[in-house]
Amino acid sequence: MMEREARRTPPELQELTEQLSLRWFGRPFIHEAVYNPRLRTTGGRYMLRDHSIQVNPAVEMMYGEEELIGVLKHELCHYHLHLEGRGYKHGDSDFRELLRKTGSPRFCKPLQAEQQRTVRHYRCADCGRQYERRRRVDTSRYRCGKCRGKLQEVQ
Repeated sequence: MMEREARRTPPELQELTEQLSLRWFGRPFIHEAVYNPRLRTTGGRYMLRDHSIQVNPAVEMMYGEEELIGVLKHELCHYHLHLEGRGYKHGDSDFRELLRKTGSPRFCKPLQAEQQRTVRHYRCADCGRQYERRRRVDTSRYRCGKCRGKLQEVQ
């Protein structure tokens, strides 16, 4: 996947969010929409305390404007339902219905940082059981869960 440069400035992101809110939800977005480069595994998030929407800039750089609009519409579903006092969580029927009505995606496309995680392989020296872990395991502290044997990292 070829990365693109971010096309929008923060004021343009705010304006796009306000336009999408009026067009798809018929209500104004009166809070703040910002880029948050610290987001790693998600395309965006709605903040309950200050009602702001944070967007991962990697979404627009990797997938373009269409995916950015999808993320914003998804977060606007959370926003409007929360302000109305209706079910705004992913499992709530109000939320799922509003996603369907507005054509908003339930999930964003996977971000490259999440796809390229390394997997470490460990094997028990006694019983031979194999383990896969994303984080490094301290083999001097941890043992096999089956036989309590010593773990060895497999290269």
